[in-house]
Amino acid sequence: MIDEIMAEARTAMQKSVIALQNEMATVRTGRANAHLLDQIRVEYYGSQVPINQVATVGVPEPRLIAIQPWDKSAIPLVEKAILESNLGLTPANDGTIIRLTIPQLTEDRRRELVRVVKQYAEESRISVRNTRRDANELIRDAQKEGEIPEDDARRTTERVQALTDEFVAKIDDVLAEKEEEIMEV
Repeated sequence: MIDEIMAEARTAMQKSVIALQNEMATVRTGRANAHLLDQIRVEYYGSQVPINQVATVGVPEPRLIAIQPWDKSAIPLVEKAILESNLGLTPANDGTIIRLTIPQLTEDRRRELVRVVKQYAEESRISVRNTRRDANELIRDAQKEGEIPEDDARRTTERVQALTDEFVAKIDDVLAEKEEEIMEV
């Protein structure tokens, strides 16, 4: 019973950290990153599909993303999807490849992005704390029903808190790394 509760809590907390890392990958920094386009969907033959399912996305230079659609008729569709996204990037195409030049971020824009990533990190911390609360409730319920003794319940609650602290520290590390990347000139 205790092992199940701990395993479920660990899995849920890991998912929160992974979700945060995925969210952070979509935040634009001064450097080109192919993950920047992960959230963009292209209207292709009546379906909304991710860009990486209609084109090869690469980063040939630190400030350039190259998108090469497999079907040349998809070039205007990909351009339209990029323009409609809120990335603030303007695509340029030469008939076969779409190039996105990543402009240098202003100091104000950097600070704004730092606020955004801090909000993402806080949402992840809240998710981890909610997982802790749920695990503690399961422990309390199991104790009331006599499935686990009081001492085991207390020790397990302490283990859940240690697990929570571990994952909050991981979230803080992810945040610090992204903040540094954003503020790098």
